[in-house]
Amino acid sequence: MVSSEEIRNKYITFFKLKGHAAIPSASLIPENDPTVLFTTAGMHPLVPYLLGEQHPSGKRLVSVQKCIRTGDIDEVGDNVHLTFFEMLGNWSLGDYFKNEAIEYSFEFLTSKEWLGLDKNLLAVSVFQGDNDAPFDSEAFEKWKSLGISEKRIAKLPKKNNWWGPAGETGPCGPDTEIFYWTGDPEDVPGSFNDDDPLWVEIWNDVFMQYNKTKEGTYVSLVQKNVDTGMGLERTVAVLNNCDVYQIDTFKPIIEKIEELSGKKYGKDDQDTRAMKIIADHIRAATFILGDERGIVPSNVGQGYVLRRLIRRAVRYGKQLGIEEKFCRSIADQVVLVFKNSYIELERNAQKIYAELEREEDKFGLALKKGLNEFEKLTNIDGKVAFNLYQSYGFPIELTVELSKERGFDIDVNEFKKEFEHHQELSRTASAGVFKGGLADNSEQVVKYHTATHLMLQAMREILGDHVEQRGSNLTAERLRFDFSHPTKVNPEEIKKIEDRVNEVIREDLPVHFEILSVEDAKKRGATGIFEDKYAALGNNIKVYFIGDYSAEICGGPHVEHTGILGTFKIQKEEAVSQGVRRIKAILL
Repeated sequence: MVSSEEIRNKYITFFKLKGHAAIPSASLIPENDPTVLFTTAGMHPLVPYLLGEQHPSGKRLVSVQKCIRTGDIDEVGDNVHLTFFEMLGNWSLGDYFKNEAIEYSFEFLTSKEWLGLDKNLLAVSVFQGDNDAPFDSEAFEKWKSLGISEKRIAKLPKKNNWWGPAGETGPCGPDTEIFYWTGDPEDVPGSFNDDDPLWVEIWNDVFMQYNKTKEGTYVSLVQKNVDTGMGLERTVAVLNNCDVYQIDTFKPIIEKIEELSGKKYGKDDQDTRAMKIIADHIRAATFILGDERGIVPSNVGQGYVLRRLIRRAVRYGKQLGIEEKFCRSIADQVVLVFKNSYIELERNAQKIYAELEREEDKFGLALKKGLNEFEKLTNIDGKVAFNLYQSYGFPIELTVELSKERGFDIDVNEFKKEFEHHQELSRTASAGVFKGGLADNSEQVVKYHTATHLMLQAMREILGDHVEQRGSNLTAERLRFDFSHPTKVNPEEIKKIEDRVNEVIREDLPVHFEILSVEDAKKRGATGIFEDKYAALGNNIKVYFIGDYSAEICGGPHVEHTGILGTFKIQKEEAVSQGVRRIKAILL
């Protein structure tokens, strides 16, 4: 079996040979990006550089990025959808463009030295053109020159072959997607139809060549970028001719579920789907809990998604007949599988296990409350069944089973309608946070970004050197900053932090960045929670200096001098989780 580690290493090696610098995976929790709950693609950590900032490692980059996508949680259980996945990606920041990007993709996929896929089993799609932008003839002709038949090059509209912009305006452009035939090689169609599930998308090359204006027009960008993505799990599955839950990084997890449940993967469709959901959800929850930014189950934001993943896994565990607590033992397999690739999992293993067990206990109590409510009912319809599900996490399967015992007949279709209505409301409410994309780089957000640096340094002076950033969310209205600290910050300490930040603002200190080696950055007193990862890769890093007051590893952007920030005011200080506090502040 081709291993995930083998493909990771091949991908990084290939692009390093093409002049790309390897960069580490960023946190699953985006920094200073209010448009997304989680990092959904490798481009998120590169936002400033896609917009023109200089990257310390140059114009050609390659990485394997940890990603979470939550829009399809209810689709998990088939052979395609995953909540957590690893994204192989390479970027050109104003360097090479379509010809080279397509050549690299084709060479890596088909060369015997690399993946060695049969080019006769490949098909591609390109942008067909519309009133906003022309047909992508450059990508079309390039694929033809590489030997791909015209019949296997689909010309598709924006909904299929266009990326962005993330919001109403911003960088965007056509893409070209690469598909591989997973059916019988003797029966490969002469032409390509992307609706056929046997054609599996394995790579996407995005060409950011336009900027959409407020007026809705598309203007050519000065810096044209290439942003590519290749899902690791899907690629390994294609190479091994199996579904993603049978590749090497999933197999030990599935085997543990088989052991706990006494059921066999692949024997019964309903049991197999339950195993897939448990494996996916606990794997995703383990990575979220293992992240250095301290997310724990809660009723809002990332914590809500985490809680939903854990509780949904527990529900399906009960469906498989697992009565005892089991999340920890499955998470242990996740840590064992990934500990060499993502060292933070082993470092935070005890926290991961403790939070999983705590959430399982809470959910057990909620189910008991739901059972008590059920016992009070004299009749149950689809709406009542949905309320039990929504309020107590009561699985519909359990409601149906108990109802039959009491002679009730539930309209499951009515339940499904209520459930779908709830999903639609959720999608509408979260459209801004799940869509992903380029962060807000407005003048006010840039000011708040700089203010967080001043506040962190002030907290380290007043509360102690143990204070480190654990998360940040900025909008044009306020900053929200999570940090490590064991106790509540008292009013006197808050006043001292405010006064120190405002003192530095009044000094009107200059702000600039320097590209430094890790060793030099440490000598200059730079701070940053991902220092160990940068050091492991030997990369140069970008350090922002605010006069002689603050030096911090950061991608930017920042104001040019502190005097323009105004007056800093802390509005609220509260607990997030054990050992992690949160401050909300504004600039007046």
